[in-house]
Amino acid sequence: MTETFDIAIVGAGITGCAIARQLARFDLSICVVEAANDIALGASKANGGLVHAGYDPAPGTVKAQVNARGCELYGTWAQELGFLFCRTGSMVLGFNDEDRAHLEQLRCNGLANGVPELSIVGPDRIHELEPRASADATCALWCPSTGFVDPFEVAIAALENAVANGVTFMRSAPVEAIEIAGSGDDARFTLATSTGNVRCRYLINAAGNGAADISHMAGAEEFQMVWRQGNIVVLDKEPRTLMPLYPVPTPVSKGVIVTGTVHGNTVITATAAVREPGDTQTYASDVNALLTGARKLVPDLDTRRVVRAFAGGRPVIQRTNDFFIGQSAVVPGLFQASGIQSPGVASAPAIAERMELVMRESGVEMHEQTDWNPIRRAPDDFDRASLARKEELIESDPAWGQIVCRCETVPEAEIVAAIRRQPGAVSVEGVKRRCRAGMGRCQSGFCQSRVVAILARELGCDPGEVLLEDAGSWLVEGPLKGVR
Repeated sequence: MTETFDIAIVGAGITGCAIARQLARFDLSICVVEAANDIALGASKANGGLVHAGYDPAPGTVKAQVNARGCELYGTWAQELGFLFCRTGSMVLGFNDEDRAHLEQLRCNGLANGVPELSIVGPDRIHELEPRASADATCALWCPSTGFVDPFEVAIAALENAVANGVTFMRSAPVEAIEIAGSGDDARFTLATSTGNVRCRYLINAAGNGAADISHMAGAEEFQMVWRQGNIVVLDKEPRTLMPLYPVPTPVSKGVIVTGTVHGNTVITATAAVREPGDTQTYASDVNALLTGARKLVPDLDTRRVVRAFAGGRPVIQRTNDFFIGQSAVVPGLFQASGIQSPGVASAPAIAERMELVMRESGVEMHEQTDWNPIRRAPDDFDRASLARKEELIESDPAWGQIVCRCETVPEAEIVAAIRRQPGAVSVEGVKRRCRAGMGRCQSGFCQSRVVAILARELGCDPGEVLLEDAGSWLVEGPLKGVR
């Protein structure tokens, strides 16, 4: 079976989902083709969620052109799409005169890149802004526009809004081959996937760490991806959320960063080591480096409160430290959104905006739909709801009073809603990303079996068929005691 669209976007990470949402406003048929069975299962999942302000990229790079703009757009995107976004500001801490000189360089970069209100501050101001910052810090770059999000929540929100506006989502559809019929402006792409073929007039490559493979299949630019692995540590919730604190960066990394999250945890992010593609193992040496680096920035940080350590790979194009966004110079009609490493989360809204502009300039006709709706109503979050709203929800459905996840106070009805939304959760981790069931200190120790039972009921399958994450990750095998 072959389905035909005007545009096919390969990849449902934060970049692909943001582009889908941006283009959904136009009278174009669009399909997002994802190899995995859910949204944001690659670099977007293994991510600290920082919305970097844009002082780090070298002026003139594509990163520099989209980072500050993306950070600026997050306020509007959060309001329209209903995801959590905290614009707390941040500091890069310096400890000596050499660091201060580097901070001044970052400030100049930021001013050139359009980052507002950057300033170098001294010890008194540092501890006024963040009392827990190291007393050894002698100076800091203060940046009021930095913030943080849950990157998978942003991707999910963007694609839900895109789907509500007519975009098709194909999950579990890895692209196995790409054929091109015709030439030049008359070319048509056919994507062969395990779940059917997709034919399109325009193809957008937003495949993350798989972008080089997609480009190669289409006969476009040849490049190699480097798996720059990052280990990340999550600490239990604290009474007060920390402001993002950075060290002076290195040539390949922003260094070990300590930041709060939208849900009150503390995250230490991230190491940067080139490893074998696909390596998502956590390494003791990396975790120790994270904890040591974190204590330099926040000496009183209780690093015994670790609830999770995980790793992922940044999609870095070999021999470049920049994004590749634009129409292919080799294959007309193919548009690249590749090499979207850090600051990819911060840049996502602006990458989407830039992709629209690039496509317009290449001759793609775009006419706004009369019924386009930019608003996505966020699902009810029982844990954050007021007492009056909780009572209202329980009155409407008793399942709102049946708490499944005690750590995060997630009731059965919230899990059901996460499964039934479009596109909804089809795995235990998919539920976890949408409503945080299993995200707390016990890391699913108490609630996982109940989540599996709810998924089995809602998806109409046996509990033994319920997946933890992607294809093949079954949780149970054989007959289950007490299951009828």
